[in-house]
Amino acid sequence: MHGSPDDAPGAHETNDGQDGHGEGCSCPRTADLDGTGLAASSRRTFLRGAGVISAGAAAAGLLGAAPAYAAGEAKGAAKGGGKDDDPYGRTSMTPAPRGKWSPDPDDPRFTVVVMPDTQYMFDQDRIHPVPVEASFRYVLDPAGRAGGNDENIVFLAHLGDVTQNGLTEEYAAATKVFDLLDRAGASYGVLAGNHDVSDTDQRGSTPYLKTFSPARAKRTPSYHSSSPDGYNTCHIFKAGGRSWMLLSLDWRLSEQGFAWANSVIKANPKIPVIVTTHEIVNADDSSEASLSEYGQQLWDGLIKDNDQIFLTLNGHFWPPGSTVLKNSAGNDVHLHITNYQDRYYGGAGMIRSYRFDLNRGVIDVATFSPWIRELAAKGELNELAAKEIELTSPVDYFSVAIDFEQRFAGFAPVPSRAARPARRMLVPGTLAYWRFDEGGKAGKDVAAGTVVKDQAGHGNDLELRSVPGTAAHALTWTGDHHPDQPGHGSLVFAGQGNPVTGAYFRTVDGAPINARTFARGYTFEMFFKVPADWDGGRNGWSSMLSRSGSAGKAGKNGPAATAEEPVLTLSLSSGIELQWNVYPLNQTGAATNWSHLLQQEEWWHVAVVNDGRITKLYVNGCEEGRNPNSTNIGLTSLDLPFLLGGYEWDGAINQVFHGSIGDVRIVDRALPPSSFMNA
Repeated sequence: MHGSPDDAPGAHETNDGQDGHGEGCSCPRTADLDGTGLAASSRRTFLRGAGVISAGAAAAGLLGAAPAYAAGEAKGAAKGGGKDDDPYGRTSMTPAPRGKWSPDPDDPRFTVVVMPDTQYMFDQDRIHPVPVEASFRYVLDPAGRAGGNDENIVFLAHLGDVTQNGLTEEYAAATKVFDLLDRAGASYGVLAGNHDVSDTDQRGSTPYLKTFSPARAKRTPSYHSSSPDGYNTCHIFKAGGRSWMLLSLDWRLSEQGFAWANSVIKANPKIPVIVTTHEIVNADDSSEASLSEYGQQLWDGLIKDNDQIFLTLNGHFWPPGSTVLKNSAGNDVHLHITNYQDRYYGGAGMIRSYRFDLNRGVIDVATFSPWIRELAAKGELNELAAKEIELTSPVDYFSVAIDFEQRFAGFAPVPSRAARPARRMLVPGTLAYWRFDEGGKAGKDVAAGTVVKDQAGHGNDLELRSVPGTAAHALTWTGDHHPDQPGHGSLVFAGQGNPVTGAYFRTVDGAPINARTFARGYTFEMFFKVPADWDGGRNGWSSMLSRSGSAGKAGKNGPAATAEEPVLTLSLSSGIELQWNVYPLNQTGAATNWSHLLQQEEWWHVAVVNDGRITKLYVNGCEEGRNPNSTNIGLTSLDLPFLLGGYEWDGAINQVFHGSIGDVRIVDRALPPSSFMNA
């Protein structure tokens, strides 16, 4: 449904069921003239009765296969009545699409499909539900989506104006197509538009309500509740490991409707909410949307004071568009309008996919016609259909960035992971474990003479060292930490090179770990963060963990050797890539592992794992792709200390780390990611 010329540009729709299609109107008309099913029969019957069908008309147009229900259900529809005393003649003869409705409720990637105004598919004189049926097949049939981006569809939301005139015969056709969803056990929501009903949700019985009743809605797995009048429905579905609410709201809410919608949100205070209804925003030719008069009522009476509502979807107007408004809590609400009835073939059953990716913090939006895709696969596209197979303008194909954790923090904060005692981190083979949650007060300098005890109890303690001339505040305590770090504290290093200044730690003389060669394997782990003021020139190639003693002193003189560098470093390049650069026992040169580029102001976990042959580097528990295939056994030792935050060149301190370091653990065997400190 499109608004008046005062509301938006383009053709307009009246509320008398005519959509502005007066004499001389060139708006798209649909027809299934060559079909054999109920849609074609209904169309032919109407046209023959009017005396206007012709041989030329019967051979023209973009034609699709007959509806799936056509062969088996035409008689049932003609008789009226059907299974369960359905007033619209539905039967169970329609075969369901292949596959079974079984979305993964824990996958952080999932899709909500939106279907706007289908009224031209269900108009008394041009019923042609084939495009809608194709869209439902797409939603229900995983095999048909192979290789696509909608592999985990969790919900289908219809945005109203199911039919053109709200007539019983129109719903008789529509209900059979929606039966496909029912038989598959799909989660979906339907709401009434102004072409389905009039007045507010207190209007009483209508053909729409008889078709899409609360009793029918209750059969969907996502159903939660309906308003007393039956025109508003609440759905709650699982996706991305949490519950989501979707409200299917009527064309016009009464006071009772507003009260119900507010109450159902209040009763579920920790669930994010998507509001779907027929009208909220209207867009201009620039795609910038704004609240309509009724949309302002919804904003004031429902949306702005319910922080759980983060996304609203509506049809009714065209062209498509969007806007972002701040609610009373100061958070973004994304308001989108999507409607394609003004396009070729009455919108061709166009759907819009909202592809949520909780890991990336984004919703990727795509708009396309599964029906036209099917025609393309069969080589049956005409010139106009070929242009509509997928819409890729910025208003139809775009992404919405949302930090879901932050956006939902006001009503459903993610609980912080509790600190874990040191004893729980002492897996078999732990040689050293250092943590900084029992040091000085946050923000205070690490005092001269400070010793950090080895929590493993092996005497591999750390003692403070400082570059001569280093100013105050070069090393401080903080309560900041990685969210999965066992100890809730870390050290902030304010060091640099060129010229070198700063403070760092080193293992005490005689610490047992100084002599270890790790011939049977190892796991080195730590948490760290690079600050916003990181400078590649001053801070690049600084080491978070290193070992005293140069490669030359260790007798390493192969082609890949650098005589002056340490025999072991876990460093950050000037571009903030992790580099594990070591001299194995069985090689005359260095073996190196790299990470991808890392972001500043973000906590990271790194683990370097060697099983006695191959070394792998993990970032946040994920194996990196640039690991060497060459065998490297053990780590060269000159029985000299390990340095935390310090780096030597040719035996002298040359660089001090700039950033934060949290818990550090060294184990004398290869650990699986499931045993890492961040697991």
